[in-house]
Amino acid sequence: MARAKSAVTKKSRHNRTLKQAKGYFGHKSIGYKSAKEQVRKSNEYAFRDRKNLKREMRRLWIKRINAGARIYDLSYSQLINGLTKANVEINRKMLADIAYNDIEQFGEIVNIAKEALK
Repeated sequence: MARAKSAVTKKSRHNRTLKQAKGYFGHKSIGYKSAKEQVRKSNEYAFRDRKNLKREMRRLWIKRINAGARIYDLSYSQLINGLTKANVEINRKMLADIAYNDIEQFGEIVNIAKEALK
C-alpha cells in the first residue's frame, strides 16, 4: 500500500491562510506561521468590533438626540420618557437622523413629548 502524504492538503491550507493575510505588512503576508497568527488575531478583532460598532453607534445616536433636545430645553431622558408616555414608537437611529438633518421636524417631536409630560 502506498504511503499517504499530506503535501497537497498542507499546501492548500497554507495558501488559504496566506490569501487571507494578503496586504499585511512585512513577513505577516509572506511567512505561513506569522500569517496564521495574524489572521487568527484579525478574526478576533473583527468579531469583537462587530459587537462594539453597535454600542458605539447607539452612543452616537443618544448624543445627537440629547444635543437636539437641549436646544428645546429638554434632556435626553425627559424626551424619551415623554415619547414613551405619548406612545410614540420611533427608534433612536431615526430620532438621531431627524435631529441631525431636520431640526424643525425634531422640534415638533419634542413638543409632542413635552405635552405628554405635562
